[in-house]
Amino acid sequence: MEAFLVSTGIVALGEMGDKTQLLAIVLAAAFRKPLPIIGGIFVATLVNHAAAGAVGGWVASALGPDVLRWVIGVSFLLMAGWMLIPDKIDEDESQTRSRLGVFGTTVVSFFLAEMGDKTQIATVALAARYADVVPVVLGTTLGMMIANVPAVFLGEKIASKVSMTLVHGIAAFIFGVLGVLTLLNVGKLF
Repeated sequence: MEAFLVSTGIVALGEMGDKTQLLAIVLAAAFRKPLPIIGGIFVATLVNHAAAGAVGGWVASALGPDVLRWVIGVSFLLMAGWMLIPDKIDEDESQTRSRLGVFGTTVVSFFLAEMGDKTQIATVALAARYADVVPVVLGTTLGMMIANVPAVFLGEKIASKVSMTLVHGIAAFIFGVLGVLTLLNVGKLF
């Protein structure tokens, strides 16, 4: 349960102001069809994070526990720093339109935008940190949906009322705490 809750919370916070959240807003404005966009976000995220979770599980099994602890701890600390750097959506991603329709365009756009993104890297690190990959992938996917579904429906109204600097600061703090606790070999967070 800890893996699921931590993964959900970290990704929900980490996704605020992220380029994929900005992409959700752009897709919502361009297509004005929230349900296929939400479905596309869900499918793309689940596939992307399942692959990232598998990589994290492999990393955990391939490295010894001491090396793994240092790799994960340092990864979380690097993620804390990365969270403090705001994302901007690439122009190419915002212009994506194809014969795939709203759902297909969303799946392809979101999947590609997630490649190497903070939340994908966080999923790899979380899957390596926790023994069971499934709760991590389900948690990170839920975290993405928590952040992106309101973005699809409310778009820029949310962005103008919430301080992204504060949200990123909180997420950076959480990643920092996880990094330190991992390096200190603290087994349970709660």
